[in-house]
Amino acid sequence: MCIHQSRPVDLTNAFDDGRHNRAKIGFVLLATEQTIEDDMMRLCPKGVGLHFTRAYIPDTITLDALHAHADDLARAASTLLPDGSLDVICYACTSGSLVIGEDRVMAALSQGAPDAKPTSLITAVIRALRAIGARRIIVATPYLDEINAQEAHYLQAAGFDVLDIQGLNLEKDSDMIRIRPDFIADFAASLDRPDADAVFISCGAVRSLDIVDALENRLGKPVICSNQAMMWDVLRRAGIQDRTTGFGRLLDRH
Repeated sequence: MCIHQSRPVDLTNAFDDGRHNRAKIGFVLLATEQTIEDDMMRLCPKGVGLHFTRAYIPDTITLDALHAHADDLARAASTLLPDGSLDVICYACTSGSLVIGEDRVMAALSQGAPDAKPTSLITAVIRALRAIGARRIIVATPYLDEINAQEAHYLQAAGFDVLDIQGLNLEKDSDMIRIRPDFIADFAASLDRPDADAVFISCGAVRSLDIVDALENRLGKPVICSNQAMMWDVLRRAGIQDRTTGFGRLLDRH
């Protein structure tokens, strides 16, 4: 077979802005994560590209495991769109971002993806709670008590009155992803109080996105869940103002 040298082609009009011309958003996930990618795809507007990578952690969500996991965030972030076209990058773990701390998370993301705006899941939750005007909150989690204690302290330091925080005392991410959505809804509803402005269901691994809208109607107040807040946050940081119905008033009204 004779191979010929390619002839010159005029590429002046060959390119457009690509499929994801509105924004490109990156997520650094736990190695164990099995829920977030599906949820982000469900909520993603047309023209927005979602890109995922993972940082190492064993199947154990403890303070020690999360602190050790922080060392891999910058490397993981660096694997996303090395052309520098990423607009926003988010560390997609509620417990991890509050245990590691937002400052350390942001520094690691910026080291790995210096051209993207950094954020984290706990940052998104705090912004979301403020957006809906919540101050007195109830928190439902799947976590161990050691994680819950740190989460309560973190949210209180951010200016919220945590009226109650209760967890299911699960350690493995592989268990958290299997909690039935109806169980999540009933558990969160059981913690609600008349003096709470909002209920927050913490953890990106649990399937709370499936029930957030119905739970708001059931309780008659705003419900924030991790993945709903995260998508709202990254879209707004990317300049995307689309409203989405069926997943709670945060995405519908703010």
